[in-house]
Amino acid sequence: MTDSPSQPPHAFSRIKIRVGALVFCGDEVALIRRERAGSLHYTPPGGNVEDGEDLTAALRRELEEELALDIDRAEGGDLLWVVDQRVTRPGPTPPPRKLHLIYRLHVTPGLRATLAAFEQDELPDGGHDIGTIEWIDHRETAGLPIFPPIGPALAALPHPRAVVADASLGAVTDETYTWV
Repeated sequence: MTDSPSQPPHAFSRIKIRVGALVFCGDEVALIRRERAGSLHYTPPGGNVEDGEDLTAALRRELEEELALDIDRAEGGDLLWVVDQRVTRPGPTPPPRKLHLIYRLHVTPGLRATLAAFEQDELPDGGHDIGTIEWIDHRETAGLPIFPPIGPALAALPHPRAVVADASLGAVTDETYTWV
């Protein structure tokens, strides 16, 4: 049996993919600080993969848009973590299931000095939200409100180039996360 067009889609019946990157300069990592409606959270630079877009092309586009970073000038690019998000959220549109693919890159201090300090995010209403790029010691991220919630795993890395044995982090569900 298939859903007819008149039936609303079910929560998590769609899957979106988001690419993001932990861009390190020494022990510090670039995170975007966002303040919205009385809440504060951080995100790794990145965004949704567009229909038909290659993952590397999406990462390249997003890091250029958000950090003014040409990934060919950075080192690395390995997939560090995958986070499976199945969280309901306010609003009339059923939420998609989202897979967050978190890559790791390294930049030199000279390259870091050329990167953006602010990121402009387009909102659904056509407005814009300005995020601040903050460079934070990765070991101090465990208690930060980062989404997806990678702070504890990031803080636990013995060093920014540490090998990670399991790329799968715990799923983000209504039981493990409260939408902010």
